[in-house]
Formats: sequence, C-alpha cells, structure tokens
Amino acid sequence: MKMLNVVNGPQNVSRIILGCMRMPALDTNAAANMIKSAYEMGINFFDHATCYGDGEAEERFGEAFALTGLKREDVVIQSKCGLHFDRKEFDWSRDDILKSAEDSLTRLKTDHLDVLLLHRPDLIFDPEEVAEAFDRLYSEGKVKYFGVSNVSPGQLELLKKYVKQPLVFNQLQFSLDQTQLIDSALYLNNLTTDRSTDRDNGVLDYCRLNDITIQAWSPLQIGMFKGCFVDHPDYPELNSTLAKIGEKYGVGKSAVAIAWILRHPAKMQAIAGTMNPEHLKDICDASKVDLTHNEWYELYLSSGKFLP
Repeated sequence: MKMLNVVNGPQNVSRIILGCMRMPALDTNAAANMIKSAYEMGINFFDHATCYGDGEAEERFGEAFALTGLKREDVVIQSKCGLHFDRKEFDWSRDDILKSAEDSLTRLKTDHLDVLLLHRPDLIFDPEEVAEAFDRLYSEGKVKYFGVSNVSPGQLELLKKYVKQPLVFNQLQFSLDQTQLIDSALYLNNLTTDRSTDRDNGVLDYCRLNDITIQAWSPLQIGMFKGCFVDHPDYPELNSTLAKIGEKYGVGKSAVAIAWILRHPAKMQAIAGTMNPEHLKDICDASKVDLTHNEWYELYLSSGKFLP
C-alpha cells in the first residue's frame, strides 16, 4: 500500500481510504470482516459521515470494530458533519458541530475522532462559531485534525481567518469520468468546449499551495451515483485503455483507474466505497502501479477529452 504523511495531519496513512457509507448493508460480523480485510490490505484510514444511513454506518462500524482485534491506535477514523437531509438544511453552527461530533463518538464507540470534516457548505455559516466548536473539540482531545468536504478556496480562506487549527483535508469529486478539477486549466480561454468553465475556482491549485490534501470521492463512479464506468458499455475506449495498461502491470481495470488518481503530483487519497473485500483487493492493487507520464495522458484522453 502506498502511504502518505499528511502535512499538518496524520502520518503514515494509506493513500486508499475505505469509505463506509454502504456499511449499513452489512451485518456486524460481515462489517468486522470488511474492516479487518481492508486493514490487512494496508488500509488504515476509514471515512464516515453523520448522514450515512442517518448514523447507522458509524454505529455498525463501532460495533464491528470491537470484533476485529485491531487497536484503536492502529487506524485513522474520520467523520463529517453538517448535512441534515431530514431537516432539509446544512448546518455548521457551533452547537450542531459539537453535537454531531459527540454523537459520532458515541456511535463509533471511541473517545476521539482522528479527523472531523465540515461536510459541504452551510450557506449561512458563521466562521467564528466554527472556530469556537473546533477549539472546544481540540482542547478536549475529541478531535485531532480538521478539514472540509466540497469547499471552495474563498470559503476556506474565510474559515482560515478564524479557525486556529490547520485545515488539512478537502474531500472533492475526482475520477477519470469527473475530471473538472483539472479540465479548466487545460482548456483555458477556449470557447469550443464547456470544459474551459472553471467550476471550482481553482480549488486544486489552492489546496496544493496551502498544503491541503485532497481526498477523491467516487473515484470509479459515473457522475455522482450512476454506477461505475469500469466495464460500462458507454465507455468502450476508456475500458480498452484500462485493460491494456492493466495487462502491462498485472492488475485489473479498477486498479488502473485508482492509480491514475494517485499518480497526480498533488498526492491525493482515493476513497473506495465498496463493501466487497474482493473488489477492494482489486482496487488496492493500484499500489502496484506507477503510471508513466504518457500512460496518465492516454487514460485522460481515452475518457473523452482532447488536447486543444
């Protein structure tokens, strides 16, 4: 497994994260097997959110982790707060952050979160309230590191004006299908394609300049939740290229697609959301792949892009 020392954050963490959104589909024993299998494959980073199964994902993980034989210090547990679909609002208020963190600790059966992320922007957030919540959680030893998810450079700057702790992660969508993080730089000032549109205010470069590690979510998905592009009939050229490169390195298509993300010099992590140990093993084979500069571009272009 390729590992990473996060600037201002946790050290020696796996470049591949197990995303636990789908863990409620497993019973406790199956969840324990999934956690243990991931760890044995080299994954020591587990991602949660308060909204995953309305807390059921965290609860299942907490119950299952006790059965794995793993020590709490062996793993990095991350959760996200702020999304309240039941209330039809996103909430970064001080009291909601504090309550969400406490609830996560209870469900996960742990005394601290290694990482807490603010999950998508609250459109009326008060950065001073966020700072107060972070200060309390940090001083009480309940959260070690902080970050955000799907947050723009301007909002990060506003947070940084008030928050004392470094913001060390930003979770963003990135894959061979969803390449908007990098497209606008390539097609700058080009009216022949809407890929020239800057959809995120240069957040990739901002994160690199400010030592914020990007965690790529849905790295194999079409759009947000439209299935996987691996072996999908709508992506024949991409799958042909994935197969060809996979044969060279002795790995499957999923591994090559993840390796494409890990090859980026921003040193991103990739979040794998599968609850199938065999599929996760295929994904973890990405650590065996070191794509050449040419292979990286070949994959990018075979996903439907072109050089201007």
